[in-house]
Amino acid sequence: MKKICFFLALTFSPLLLQAQDRITGKLFATRSEVIAQNGMAATSHPLATQVAIDILQKGGNAIDAAIAANAALGLMEPTGNGIGGDIFAIVWDAETKQLYGLNGSGRSPKSLSLAYFKENGYEKIPSHGPLPVSVPGTVDGWFALHERFGSMEMEEVLEPAIEYAEEGFPVTELIAYYWGRSADFMDKYPNFKEVYMPGGEAPETGEIFKNPQLANTLRTIARGGRDAFYEGDIARTIADFIQEQGGFLSYEDLASHTSEWVEPISANYRGYDVWELPPNGQGTAALQILNILEGYDFDTIPFGSTMHVHLFTEAKKLAFEDRAKFYADPDFVDIPLEELISEEYAAERRELIDLNRAANSYDAGKLEQGNTIYLTVADEAGNMVSLIQSNYRGMGSGMVPPGLGFMLQDRGELFSLEEGHANVFEPGKRPFHTIIPAFITKDGSPWISFGLMGGAMQPQGHAQIVMNLVDFDMGLQEAGDAPRIHHEGSSEPTGYKMTDGGILQLETGFPYETIRELMRLGHDVGFTLGAYGGYQAIMFDEDKGVYYGASESRKDGQAAGY
Repeated sequence: MKKICFFLALTFSPLLLQAQDRITGKLFATRSEVIAQNGMAATSHPLATQVAIDILQKGGNAIDAAIAANAALGLMEPTGNGIGGDIFAIVWDAETKQLYGLNGSGRSPKSLSLAYFKENGYEKIPSHGPLPVSVPGTVDGWFALHERFGSMEMEEVLEPAIEYAEEGFPVTELIAYYWGRSADFMDKYPNFKEVYMPGGEAPETGEIFKNPQLANTLRTIARGGRDAFYEGDIARTIADFIQEQGGFLSYEDLASHTSEWVEPISANYRGYDVWELPPNGQGTAALQILNILEGYDFDTIPFGSTMHVHLFTEAKKLAFEDRAKFYADPDFVDIPLEELISEEYAAERRELIDLNRAANSYDAGKLEQGNTIYLTVADEAGNMVSLIQSNYRGMGSGMVPPGLGFMLQDRGELFSLEEGHANVFEPGKRPFHTIIPAFITKDGSPWISFGLMGGAMQPQGHAQIVMNLVDFDMGLQEAGDAPRIHHEGSSEPTGYKMTDGGILQLETGFPYETIRELMRLGHDVGFTLGAYGGYQAIMFDEDKGVYYGASESRKDGQAAGY
């Protein structure tokens, strides 16, 4: 009988499985924060974190270290990112004491039109192959960041990734899992096996993987700068390959690409300024969720309670309706951004929430229109970088240009084919984007640089992290380890338009009583694996003069400092 009771206790008390007999902090916290004085890095791979720390200790700043870590991650975690993808960043510059935003997303081929998809019977843009390929913005983004804020020569910044690509590195368990799943599908595409399946198989856990093609590409970039990627032989190889496969990306598309410096946008949540980047990304949704939730008193609503989950889910539904309607490339459509993140609009939307019933759907507001990696680094001077980079759909499009050692992204899939939609496909346009970095300031000073990977989970995760820190008084590591809410609606071909009540997916750790009451409110509660994102964060304690680092327990991440 005792054995049966113990089994039932473990089965129905999942919090006990997270961290038993913890002396300090919440039961679900996996460990304490990392604390250091001189510098801190938090990435989704321990070796990439080490690369960032090494760059800092050699005299590089946070921007240099972030680029170096990102380059290493493109090699070590090809299941989520690489130089065939896009990049976004928020930088706190200690000298000017300001935040700067970088939009490094690429544009659609200029020779491809909406008419092409219509005439060929496409109801949506394919998820793989040459048609969803847009210009890869990462390399230009690196050099834009480096030109404005970097301090170390680019050859030295990229050297760790080049060395690992040549000499090899051991593949971690989680990455080996996703790598194998991708190989089962992508081995049919040209050049995939040559680069990603040495010996005919995807690498196993602990196996040493080398990518000499990528090493050569990175060395060319390090010596020749961004032009070596966008205007030289690399660009010609990419363009020729995509057009041979039936796509439209051209040398001219690559040569004309530029990143854009943008003003971060913010909302004040109970005295803390939460910063995101404006569309074409989805960071605005996190701010909208927080603005709606600020109208409720979470001093009286405990974490994990029915009302906590219900209110969050309804706020998410409201924000994501606007996300589906309004978010797009601002160069092609006027976005009512100020209204979307205004307190007045949040109050108006908040009135639609029924405290006693889940809504099947909400209409978008009526306004006047005018798999990914995340990392963060901080240095001794006080510079902080919040950086996110991705190929989309894990490894990307399946398109691996010959001899270059990387895969191109498939972000173009996220365009709509609906005429008149803000995010409808147009030549030379940036698609709606899921990857978003975040930052929090307090009274004009830097507090936390953070992000959370994972498609539509990202704005949901950002809002939950802020609530965990501010409303539920969690520490930096606890805020990431806490069980998460992921609401997923049914979707249009674009993959992000909710049209019904959707499924409320709750991570292990929410009480059975909460789940039962949510079902009574009309929520369709489900469970899933791997859909709750990957979190990294650095907090600056100005009074003590130290950095706190936290990393994702659901991934292979690590925070380290010195």
